[in-house]
Amino acid sequence: MDTPNNEIFRDSIGTVTEEGKRAWVYPKKPSGKLYDYRKWVSYFLLAFLFVSPFVKVNGNQFLMFNIMERRFNIFGFPFWPQDFHLFVISMLIGVVFITLFTVGFGRIFCGWICPQTIFMEMVFRRIEYWIDGDRNKQRKLDKQKWDAEKIRKRLLKWFIFLVISFLIANIFLAYLIGSDKLLRYITDGPFEHLGILFPLLIFTAVFYFVFAWFREQVCIIACPYGRLQGVLLDTKSIVVAYDHKRGEAENGRKKFRKNEDRQALGFGDCIDCFQCVHVCPTGIDIRNGTQLECVNCTACIDECDHIMESINLPKGLIRYASEENIENKTPFKLTPRMKGYIAILVILIGMLTGMLFLRNDVEANVLRLPGQLYEHKENNMISNVFTYKLVNKTTSDITNVSLKLLSHKGELKLVSTEQSFTVPEQGIAEGTLFIEINNAALSGDRNHIKIGVYQNDTLIETTTANFLGPRSFR
Repeated sequence: MDTPNNEIFRDSIGTVTEEGKRAWVYPKKPSGKLYDYRKWVSYFLLAFLFVSPFVKVNGNQFLMFNIMERRFNIFGFPFWPQDFHLFVISMLIGVVFITLFTVGFGRIFCGWICPQTIFMEMVFRRIEYWIDGDRNKQRKLDKQKWDAEKIRKRLLKWFIFLVISFLIANIFLAYLIGSDKLLRYITDGPFEHLGILFPLLIFTAVFYFVFAWFREQVCIIACPYGRLQGVLLDTKSIVVAYDHKRGEAENGRKKFRKNEDRQALGFGDCIDCFQCVHVCPTGIDIRNGTQLECVNCTACIDECDHIMESINLPKGLIRYASEENIENKTPFKLTPRMKGYIAILVILIGMLTGMLFLRNDVEANVLRLPGQLYEHKENNMISNVFTYKLVNKTTSDITNVSLKLLSHKGELKLVSTEQSFTVPEQGIAEGTLFIEINNAALSGDRNHIKIGVYQNDTLIETTTANFLGPRSFR
């Protein structure tokens, strides 16, 4: 069955032609109250993004995601591989938080907080408006032959885009490998660290490709979060919505005519000016309802409010509203689903808070040496050999560290001349030790022992291990 013309948008996306080719979007330069708010939010988040890798809290980078070494810093709290469960819970909190806001307020994260949108709309497009001009000038320039003006504008724009992409790639690396290491590599020179230079160039090329060419296709095609809208949104979710009851009335839309009584003629307030379509960065018509491509950027709200104000009609024809609010004037309230997400979020935050309070600055692991059996010594003593590994999660050396056997009477000896040692800052101390316990104190071939880690005479951590003894026959 053929699709009606007014329903074609449901079977295709606005950035692809019927032949399957790219339909370039030339959005009109947005302006208005909400756009000004978005600029302030974006500038704050951009400053946060660029500053965070270089801010230290107790010697720890404020944010770091060193995947290769499995070391993460979140708000100054270091997470080691031994803390991976804490990192997983932190990520789950982020996912549930975004999901909760999507259920309640639609794709507001995409329009206001997403780095892709912020860089695209508040950095690259603003540069494009400055160099190429607004919507109509950009269309004209694209169709223009390659004369001196077009070459000059294109080279200038591409060069600035490339410089910004290179800067973003450096910041991205600062999050991945640490700002101190990145600054050291820059000081040493690029050719001294080719293993970092090539990834840096690859990241630069990826960012340039995304912001110079792929653009809104990231939100429409590549981003999985956009696909979640269909699952998470319902009729109670607040989204950027067109009030079709007011805009269409009984007889639909109609071009504006001065001194005409639209209500008496049964026409809605929408004057079919298409300004909401022209200003949309993803090229959709918001009057068709909630769509996959809509990122809730509010550009159409500002543009429609300006048009309504200029023809003396009430603003808010396009606004933040739910489907139920438009149909039945139902006010926003928490739904059972939202209450469920809030409950999960509170539980996860409570778990993370409790685990952070219980988390020690030192992580100790003592394991019996693989393949080694026990040794029977004089005076009925049983000896096992173990390896130990201590992780210091702080930014200070932990000195005068010793290990003591807590659960049994026996002797613990390190395979070194010194029985105390230092665990370096954000480092590891490891070695081998022997534990001797009288056979009379053992119960069978496997015994659970407890070992204490002391700094001077203060217990700072405990760990357990399995002690192998003779099998008893009773």
